[in-house]
Amino acid sequence: MNPSLLTREALAQFAADSRGAFEAELKTLVEIPSISADPAALADVRRCAEAARSLFERHGGKAELLETSGNPFIHGWFGEDPSLPTITVYNHMDVQPANEPEWKADPFTFVVDGDTYRGRGSTDDKGPAVTAFFGALAARRAGVPLNIHFLWELEEEIGSPSFEGGLNRHKARLKTDAIVVSDTVWITRGKPSTPAGLRGLKGFRLTLETADHDLHSGVVGGAARNPLAELIKVVAAMMDGETGKVKVPGFYDEVVKPSKQELEEWAAAGFSVDTFKKDHMITGMRTEDPVKVMKRVWGRPTMEVHGVVGGYTGPGIKSAVPPRAEVKMSCRLVPDMDEHKTIARIRAFVNEHFPDVQFHEEHGLAPFKGHVTGPYAEAIKDAYEFAFRAPCSFTREGGSIGAVKTMEDILGCEVYFLGLSLPSHGYHAPNENYDWEQASGGMAAFAHYFQTVSGFKK
Repeated sequence: MNPSLLTREALAQFAADSRGAFEAELKTLVEIPSISADPAALADVRRCAEAARSLFERHGGKAELLETSGNPFIHGWFGEDPSLPTITVYNHMDVQPANEPEWKADPFTFVVDGDTYRGRGSTDDKGPAVTAFFGALAARRAGVPLNIHFLWELEEEIGSPSFEGGLNRHKARLKTDAIVVSDTVWITRGKPSTPAGLRGLKGFRLTLETADHDLHSGVVGGAARNPLAELIKVVAAMMDGETGKVKVPGFYDEVVKPSKQELEEWAAAGFSVDTFKKDHMITGMRTEDPVKVMKRVWGRPTMEVHGVVGGYTGPGIKSAVPPRAEVKMSCRLVPDMDEHKTIARIRAFVNEHFPDVQFHEEHGLAPFKGHVTGPYAEAIKDAYEFAFRAPCSFTREGGSIGAVKTMEDILGCEVYFLGLSLPSHGYHAPNENYDWEQASGGMAAFAHYFQTVSGFKK
């Protein structure tokens, strides 16, 4: 190993020298509309997998596509020496749809605007994936004695339905000592943070049908049932729309309050309500208290309404009573909550109080309690401070990554997080972007992390 190639100055030069290649590789991936939620994009998802495999081969690595019952995994690697430790970096290559009218350019055209990169998938999660890849190239150039593997998924944005089966099918190929996920968001620029936990997700739908077709409100109004109005009543019975408090009995029974140490870590993460509102373009909040906001986003479960379907939605008003309606909802679950118990409580509440309403359970993702102590956790903190010259805080992630707990359970190793995205990058939003400051710093962080963990005993 040549430590002189792993100094901060040497890695900054490596990043500068690699910038053109980095941008070219990211452009190739961003311009493939790998929308896993869209059946019409299935060929593009496969094309993205092939492009990712070619990326490894172009840069001296090896790669294969591992088939699942759905979209394949991309498994790429540098090194297969059984005497050396192995670290696997997880990312995903599928993206959200991009049909929002607010896009300033074609979302699948890679736009370079100074140090900013725009396009769907640029920060979620193709930019961090390519950053980690170039960090591996820097480590390999310096001769770091480590097998560096990558596992890139193509179904994360739809809840990873084929991930567990695929992981069981290929777990012998994917054996590793630890996993690093680069798909998380800092609290603010300049202050690295990494999750000590992820919220889970459980979706469900409520439907109600009371007639066969639209009914004239002047002829039947007042006598005919209105399914839209009734479902709105159901939602109001389950949750307080103003405060967000869930009224379903037992919903909070398994919630463990954040510890004093966790709250101290959160306070040190640089969270600001004003920045939070600006980054997410929020005009109204349920609370302006920063501690309460952090608790609500990271430490408390939620119930949300995502969509109401039914009735007339064109211009003006159609004075008809709709025959049917649907409400789309989900809950975010904090560590120690059980998705099956939670959805059973909600279903029982609806069945008891609104027996005509049909309850449809959707996919779920288990919450995850992360690791904040031990050598791998210290290596993450050290990598952030080395690259970004600022201490790292352990916070939590309000979102969900279904693959995380699955990897721990099946591969039998711990999962850590070395994310690089910022709130202003616009996860799932129009004009999603990534930037060179995070990319170049991320390359150094990953190279340093690989150097550190290469010294751990196998």
